Amino acid sequence: MDQQHSTRDVSQVTLTGVIITLGIVYGDLGTSPLYTMQAIVGGLTSLDPLWIIGSLSCIIWTLTLQTTVKYIIITLKADNKGEGGIFALFALIRKKAPWTYILAIVGGSALLADGIITPSITVTSAVEGLSLISKDIPVVPIVLVIITALFVIQQFGTRFLGKSFGPIMFFWFLMLGIFGVANLIHYPAVFKAFNPIYAIRFLAEYPGAFVLLGAVFLATTGAEALYSDLGHCGIKNIRISWIYVKTMLILNYLGQGAWVLTHDAKTVQHLNPFFGTMPGWFLVPGVLISTAAAVIASQALISGSFTLISEAISLNFWPKQKLGYPTEVKGQVYVGSINWFLWIACLFVVVHFGESKNMEAAYGLSINLTMIMTTFLLMWYLYYKKFPLPLIIFIGIVFSTIEFSFLIANLHKFALGGYFTLTAAALFSIIMYAWYNGRKIKNRFLRFLDIDEFLPVLNELSKDVTVPKFATHLIYISKANYNTEVESKIIYSIINKQPKRADVYWFLHVDILDEPDVFKYDITHFIPGKVIKVDFRLGFKIEPRINLYFKQVLDEMVKENEVDLTSRYESLHKYKVQGDLQFVLIDRVINYDYDYTAHEKFVLNLYELIRNLGISEVESLGLDTSNVIVEKVPLTITQKYYKRLKRSTGPVH
Repeated sequence: MDQQHSTRDVSQVTLTGVIITLGIVYGDLGTSPLYTMQAIVGGLTSLDPLWIIGSLSCIIWTLTLQTTVKYIIITLKADNKGEGGIFALFALIRKKAPWTYILAIVGGSALLADGIITPSITVTSAVEGLSLISKDIPVVPIVLVIITALFVIQQFGTRFLGKSFGPIMFFWFLMLGIFGVANLIHYPAVFKAFNPIYAIRFLAEYPGAFVLLGAVFLATTGAEALYSDLGHCGIKNIRISWIYVKTMLILNYLGQGAWVLTHDAKTVQHLNPFFGTMPGWFLVPGVLISTAAAVIASQALISGSFTLISEAISLNFWPKQKLGYPTEVKGQVYVGSINWFLWIACLFVVVHFGESKNMEAAYGLSINLTMIMTTFLLMWYLYYKKFPLPLIIFIGIVFSTIEFSFLIANLHKFALGGYFTLTAAALFSIIMYAWYNGRKIKNRFLRFLDIDEFLPVLNELSKDVTVPKFATHLIYISKANYNTEVESKIIYSIINKQPKRADVYWFLHVDILDEPDVFKYDITHFIPGKVIKVDFRLGFKIEPRINLYFKQVLDEMVKENEVDLTSRYESLHKYKVQGDLQFVLIDRVINYDYDYTAHEKFVLNLYELIRNLGISEVESLGLDTSNVIVEKVPLTITQKYYKRLKRSTGPVH
């Protein structure tokens, strides 16, 4: 299956597209019944119908307001050329509201932290069903093996497994609905949960009910991942499949509530309501199907983490990483360093917390922050799209009230495990903040000169035989956005530092755009055949493999007779030998003679430390290391002397 065909199958509204969407988008949301009701009834010594029906009402209206209204109806419209997610949303407004990078960093970091806890809690919850068969089954070792296998296969791509994800999730949701109906018929009163009055009474009449919202929130934690997968599936497929997904989820939650209300508190405490709704003969198949669904949910979060990091790199939030593309499926990327970090973190979570009920406290708090940040960014997006201001304020108040209520409830779980995901999110935020601002500080030291002033010098230098020839084609990576400018450091390198004679001078500029899939280039001939600039215009989802792209540009220029690549050395020219190419990359390092502010010193020092987490710019641009020279230059600008040395007039002793 070629990329165009596979992309069409998913993005168009077809039965195949809808089923594939089930496997890509709804893993996290779809596996929430494994642990949500268990978290709600955990610790109860008596079962009050209002408590159960009220909590079910909270779940139903949370799924309706948060997932259906906020994400399915409103947020999915905020797409960047078909791409979704918090970074895509930020890219839409960053030119008009650059300060919102803080919101994007916090939200993106929290989503990455969610990528650690989701595989851990979903796989553990599913495998724990085996303990109902025998108490001696070692749950934790089995979970560690499954998680390890899941991360190992990432490097090979998930095309083969991905074909089965959709059908498996279709039957998973069907199973949820069937067992939900099979149990709710024994206690039809649970249908009262559709009345929001029961949610209001539940929160008003029980002193501890508000804290329980942290458990209710688990039912909607996958909504943010749903938005991130917009580019993989398309808005119509997501909206249509949500009708089926939401129906099955609600039926299952109602069935679990009915099961709880028809059993005593002791039984409920010792048996996960999800597995309790299953007949004994189906327990083993149920555990196997649950484990498969958990693996799919984990896969979705892991793949989403890779995509998130690749977008963060393009937006200068994260140091450059080596990206892999294991399959031709649109948007699928592999980031090895992140893969193994997440693997180690997931193993730690499983071993540290031991049981899924202990992980519930760590789950939800970080993704709650992401939802809040998405709401704020969404409000700015709607504002710039000229939506009526009263409507924007109303939407903001409604969703902020809901999400901050969940946040207050989730903060109650901080000491019980929420500290883990918040610490992870804080670590990611620090890295993103330092990298983003470190680059901004360094870019402040960039000085650009009028390139027209130096064209005569470059022309003369290329003909000056008294200067040893440095290369036939001398290529600089330029940061100049305008064709009228060139960096002062490049001119210094060519003319002053060590005069570099070349037959052809090239300036390559890489412009990462806010749109995801742009793949174009422009050529400017300053001096035809002698001084040329190539501007690569790449979408933020395009890997900047500049060496490969430049070769393609050269091939097309040769066909159009715009440049002669034959060696200019006489002995080689007559044999039509291709001329040599030499890349020069200028690395700007910190100059400690400059008086930085305390904040700038902190950010720059952290920036230099974080550089070790990424690959070099040579690798990130996909350049051939055998023909690249890296010149280090200090960050300098004209600085006043606060004190001047005085020359001694006396004799030197």
